Amino acid sequence: MNAVRVVVVGAGPSGLYIVDALTRKLPQVQVDLLDRLPTPLGLLRGGVAPDHQATKSIARQFERTLGKEGVRFLGNVAVGRDISYAELKSLYDVVVITIGAMIDRRMDIPGEDLPGVYGSGAFVAWYNGMPAARDLDPLLDGGSVAIVGNGNVALDIARLLGKSEGELTNSDLCQHARARLAAAPLTDIWLIGRRGPLDAGFSPAELGEMGELSRVATLVDARQLPPKVPDGLPEERRRNVEKNLALLHDFAARSESRPVRLHFLFHAAPVAVSGEWRARRLQLERTRMEGERAVPAGETFEIAADTVISAIGYRSAPFPGLPFDDRQGIVSNRDGRVEPGVYTAGWCKRGPRGVIPANRTDSLAVADLIIQDVSTVDGPGKSGGVGLDRLLAERGVRVVDFAGWQKINAAEIACGAMQQRPREKFTRVEELLAAAAF
Repeated sequence: MNAVRVVVVGAGPSGLYIVDALTRKLPQVQVDLLDRLPTPLGLLRGGVAPDHQATKSIARQFERTLGKEGVRFLGNVAVGRDISYAELKSLYDVVVITIGAMIDRRMDIPGEDLPGVYGSGAFVAWYNGMPAARDLDPLLDGGSVAIVGNGNVALDIARLLGKSEGELTNSDLCQHARARLAAAPLTDIWLIGRRGPLDAGFSPAELGEMGELSRVATLVDARQLPPKVPDGLPEERRRNVEKNLALLHDFAARSESRPVRLHFLFHAAPVAVSGEWRARRLQLERTRMEGERAVPAGETFEIAADTVISAIGYRSAPFPGLPFDDRQGIVSNRDGRVEPGVYTAGWCKRGPRGVIPANRTDSLAVADLIIQDVSTVDGPGKSGGVGLDRLLAERGVRVVDFAGWQKINAAEIACGAMQQRPREKFTRVEELLAAAAF
């Protein structure tokens, strides 16, 4: 069998897991891993909370994958800008799309476009130093921040807003974000969910962290909490819900006076953001559950909200020619197959669900599909990387290879060490390219 030439678009965890699986299971495979940024790691670099350094330790495994024989990293290469989807299909035997899903879903309420209202994807990218969000410059000059959403991303944002400067010492929170958070005169953080506490998507470990912050008082209305978890839940979900409910009951029983109040507000849906020229208030409507749906209960109320952050989900951003399901916000696919020779995995395949280990399971399944399909194909292979290199050179694209990324990585770690932090990220493309020796 001839060498199989594969291109993976998107160098985040899903793409890297597929590269690792293919290089272990498919003889003579040659893989090019593209990313629009000069840096790999995707969600691990741009989405994982900067104070969760243990989660980021998986980067060492991904570095080994990037350094494997037959694998090339090509950063600063954007499909749709530097190379087309059609050209990739003509150059490679297999194309794999792992572009993630970080475009914020809208709340679709009046006032959503006022200054001071942000999607969590943009806000997280800002504090994680992603170049596209570097200049977001969020308004954090008021006393109250409302976060709409009851998942781990909402908790991440609330936790970082609530932490003291000392509690952020061992994080890689970017300097521009550290300065803005330190200057924020916060007194109240609201965590708002349309559903009840049993339906919240918090992981118990992350929820528990909220009760350990030195300057934050956790406030829960005990009347919103059921005494116990009802029967009939699947066992795995039951364990998480029981732990979350126990933590929320503990928060409700506390009586603390601290500089920042964290309000857990359930059964409330956003109706409108208002303010004269920027966000100042968030109007909410009480909800009740009808089966699995949260429906309006007819009672509205307002809270002060100088900043509103929606954490209600994400969608993928397609590029020209890619089959796309606009309703679901994912790449059109059937169990990972997009069209002949094209596959997808991760959040752009199934939606923004699951943590990084869940992406591994999904990627391994798609890798097995690829191996199954290419084993039945014979004949002359395509030009692969040779053809891609020629086109990129003709177009003057400044490609960052694995050695260039290693230079960026070393420089960021050195900058962080001077501040006694894990790293200090370069937050603009030109800075990244300069560090890679361009």
